[in-house]
Amino acid sequence: MDFSVETHDERIAEIVDSGEQLEQVATGFRFLEGPVWDPYEKTLIFSDIMGNGLFRKDARDAISIFRENSYLANGNTYDRTGRLLTCEHGTSRVTRLEKDGTTSILASHYHGKELNSPNDIIVAGDGSVFFTDPTPGRLERVGIPREQELDFQGVYRISPQGELQLLVDDFSKPNGLCLSLGERFLYVNDTDLQHIRRFRLNADGTLSGGQLWVDLYGDEPGVADGLKFDSQGYLYCSGPGGVQIFDSEARLIGRFRTPEIAANFTWGDEDLCSMYFTATTSLYRLRVRIPGNALF
Repeated sequence: MDFSVETHDERIAEIVDSGEQLEQVATGFRFLEGPVWDPYEKTLIFSDIMGNGLFRKDARDAISIFRENSYLANGNTYDRTGRLLTCEHGTSRVTRLEKDGTTSILASHYHGKELNSPNDIIVAGDGSVFFTDPTPGRLERVGIPREQELDFQGVYRISPQGELQLLVDDFSKPNGLCLSLGERFLYVNDTDLQHIRRFRLNADGTLSGGQLWVDLYGDEPGVADGLKFDSQGYLYCSGPGGVQIFDSEARLIGRFRTPEIAANFTWGDEDLCSMYFTATTSLYRLRVRIPGNALF
């Protein structure tokens, strides 16, 4: 399948120019995930889970190895001081790369039991870290087969003081997550159930609500995975057929139909108007009209 923009609402024209082409930046990987734009270095970091490495794309589109053994890293993000946070399938850890090059472990166990396999990760304005913890990293292909120690797949918060807090444990397979622009709500999708739920984020860091927000559209290959807002409040979610775009009322605006299954995406370049897709074996780029939501 070639790239196409599928229109469900005329507002898709606010997001991307008609006729815009998808560019393949690099290929030859095994299973790409976890793209994040480094606003300081102006580079893109992304994971090849099955290739067990973190990679970096520079301003000239040159690709280099950022971390040779990533412990089957999946999701990545930056905190407000520019330190890289990573979810590791192989170790069931959330780690942080310090400015001196050392690695700190932010989370690895809950009540004495190993986490399943941290998957996607974000940082709030107050420094709180939120991450999902499904089980794929304990399975073949994208993980190291081993018994699950916890009997649930949860969503967690690490407080600014470093305390690990279980927020919700009733997901089948939590995956992508993101905060609304004002950080009033936390959105989390479920890979097994192919839907997105919305929680109210309380002042003490707990969640309330959690009702179904929207079911993903279509039955083509692709599952609920990457989840992010752009700077105008449109919500993007990896799913059947590529990446699906919703407005604030959960109305489907359109889909970016990608030539390979797009597990995740982010925005980058100086204007944050280049949308980067990590899609199975390839990294793709699409120029869009609305910038992404800057990390900080």
